[in-house]
Amino acid sequence: MRTTLVAWVLAVAAVSAQQPSLDFEYFKTKVQPIFMAKRPGHARCIACHSSGTPLRLQPLAAGATAWTDDEAQKNFTAIKRVASAGAKSRLIMHPLDEAAGGDFYHSGGKHWSSQDDPEWKVLQAFVLGQK
Repeated sequence: MRTTLVAWVLAVAAVSAQQPSLDFEYFKTKVQPIFMAKRPGHARCIACHSSGTPLRLQPLAAGATAWTDDEAQKNFTAIKRVASAGAKSRLIMHPLDEAAGGDFYHSGGKHWSSQDDPEWKVLQAFVLGQK
């Protein structure tokens, strides 16, 4: 029995070591700016996701163009609820057009029509554990 337990623990550790993890610095420098980007025909992500949605980002202070480190950490914590490392997540599937592989609904509209969009690729890289 002890040998079986040891084998199981080693197997779990091996799988965990292979699993990508979400990187805070990548999130802070590459992903957060996407939430503030203007796109023709769409509101900025932050316009809806600072209040009134399940994914709640920190509101920007009046006149601010970026989040503080403390706010970025809170945003990272919020994002981890919808972005599972190494898996398709709501973060990349909701705003992607259904014809491009996205899911059916995002109340803020479909921001990207292709998985080749540079912003979408940044979000995908984050979810896949890019550092």
